[in-house]
Amino acid sequence: MPTDKEIDQFIRAIAQPHPSGMFNPWSQQSPSELKPIAYLARRKRLHHHLNCPNPRIILIGEAAGYQGCRFSGIPFTSERLLLEGQIPRMPDLKGKRLTSRTRPWSEPSATIVWGTLHALGLENEALLFNAVPWHPEGKKGALSNRTPTLSEKREGAPYLKQFMSLFPGIPVAALGNTASSTLTALDIPHRQIRHPAYGGATQFRKGLSDLVQGK
Repeated sequence: MPTDKEIDQFIRAIAQPHPSGMFNPWSQQSPSELKPIAYLARRKRLHHHLNCPNPRIILIGEAAGYQGCRFSGIPFTSERLLLEGQIPRMPDLKGKRLTSRTRPWSEPSATIVWGTLHALGLENEALLFNAVPWHPEGKKGALSNRTPTLSEKREGAPYLKQFMSLFPGIPVAALGNTASSTLTALDIPHRQIRHPAYGGATQFRKGLSDLVQGK
């Protein structure tokens, strides 16, 4: 497993690019955030997440979303789940909000993913990342999503490859077509399972359960 130094090198790498039309959670600031350097807190949280002693599964999604990774710094993870203590390997985050929103951000897909990981007993042994690390801002701006463009997928691919090199030999689940096609282009073995969004929760749960059980 990677050393702290290797994890920090990776986080510094994904914090560097600023693709046009995309938000970088680990180097940029949102207007609705309470602290002027909230991105540094996101770097620390991602480091804690990646410091996983015995990973059994890696979940790769499409891109960072505005209700999740944009504010939490961890793919498929919302501010609400962090504050509720649902995310392993985190320091005590009680009261340590980064946003000024009345309620902490909550993402449906994040809730389904972590609920499934807890149900399968995988919460302490799972790693999450995206084919495109950054947040593609949609037509409504910062608080909206869109599908990454082909060029954005290409920009993200080297960082996905770098991420995978930190955790060799761990089974990989690709959540959706973008994740699967990027992993295929990088010759990284994986199984594509249903993304939990848009009514895919049941298929996602079954797909992840089957993968873990070797079916």
